[in-house]
Amino acid sequence: MIVAVASGKGGTGKTTVAVSLALSLLEDNSSPASKLLYLDCDVEEPNAALFLKPVFEQREEVGILVPEVDFDKCTYCGRCAEVCQYHAIAVVAQKVLIFPELCHGCGSCTLNCPEGAIHEVLNVTGVIEMGHAGPLAFGQGVMNVGQAMAVPIIRQLKKKAIPPDPSQQVVILDAPPGTSCPVVESMRGADFVLLVTEPTPFGLHDLRLAVEVAREELGLPVGVVVNRDGVGDQSVDEYCTAENIPILMRIPLDRRIAEAYSEGVPLVKALPEYREKFRELYRKIPSVRLTM
Repeated sequence: MIVAVASGKGGTGKTTVAVSLALSLLEDNSSPASKLLYLDCDVEEPNAALFLKPVFEQREEVGILVPEVDFDKCTYCGRCAEVCQYHAIAVVAQKVLIFPELCHGCGSCTLNCPEGAIHEVLNVTGVIEMGHAGPLAFGQGVMNVGQAMAVPIIRQLKKKAIPPDPSQQVVILDAPPGTSCPVVESMRGADFVLLVTEPTPFGLHDLRLAVEVAREELGLPVGVVVNRDGVGDQSVDEYCTAENIPILMRIPLDRRIAEAYSEGVPLVKALPEYREKFRELYRKIPSVRLTM
């Protein structure tokens, strides 16, 4: 099963929940450690490694294929610029200008060049790293500073790490915050989306957006974890009730959790009584999927 842990906004405790769920399942006999995989898909600011402290065994540069022009063949006809939807290539007089930061690697310019003057080269935008945090298989993507597109890195991280048939494995995807393209790519292909929110007006606003992306756009079943329960108001509960979205777990506002987080200590290590609560959360997912 592939579970994406996401949130409509940053700072809700998404990584806290994802890390705690992974560590709790390590001790669950029904989910042997050899079948657990954790992927940090927040490639702009991956931070799960601060808590899980993995040892990386593989490192691979990744990116997108961008056009390179053979000027001995080019006739400056401009066909490549005509077919580029992202304006990543332009023909001006006797010059061909390429803007790698705009290129999406679709290959249209290469396919449509009548002279065969364009080939593709790898534009490195980041790295993916694979290893283990104890018995837990761990992977993360890291986008290079100054790059704009996280989606290709996330896509290649998932392709490399997730087996063709993940039905016999538990995969936890720690998605980026927000509801933009990187989040959509992280959720894509998941069996279930666990949305972490807080009971505040801001939390509700961004939870609505996340539900719209996961459930309405991608057609994925969703459940909610309410973090910092006890602050704010009842609007999140009322919304979940109205939308038939189950609240699978509540984590109270607790100074001990914040102190552990600030020291890089996972919630379930600081407060072991939460381990069974996270395992119970995971056991609820199959029944929720059947009802949505």
